[in-house]
Amino acid sequence: MEPTEAHALIVWNDEVNTFDHVIEALIEICDHSPEQAEQCAMIIHMKGKYAVKNGSFEALRPCCEALIDRGINATIGG
Repeated sequence: MEPTEAHALIVWNDEVNTFDHVIEALIEICDHSPEQAEQCAMIIHMKGKYAVKNGSFEALRPCCEALIDRGINATIGG
């Protein structure tokens, strides 16, 4: 893995957002398929967080900000 790709977009579980809201956001913002988005939402729910996308910080930042704008708790980890 290249150093510039060593970041992950992490979505955190909460008690506010619905599965449908998170799934829709992952499809629209992260270009996930519906199946992939649903699997990510289940893992987020079960484990408390999940790295939904990997890439460079610069590539992940707009996705992270867009998720936060929708009320979804997201961070970038390296």
